[in-house]
Amino acid sequence: MTATQTQPLPANAEREYQVRRADLPLSCPLPSMALWNSHPRVYLPIESEGGQADCPYCGAHFVLVD
Repeated sequence: MTATQTQPLPANAEREYQVRRADLPLSCPLPSMALWNSHPRVYLPIESEGGQADCPYCGAHFVLVD
């Protein structure tokens, strides 16, 4: 790994994540997370759910902050 590359975030390590419109479309796990130790990627309709959404696999709660 080079100095400009970063390690992926641990998947599903937090119970709540704050996301911004720039992060949409929202998926769990997030694109910055390692996928090898997580569940299949699922897209969450956070905009149509009042700015909050829960992952049906891991229960992570996402909140749209802007």
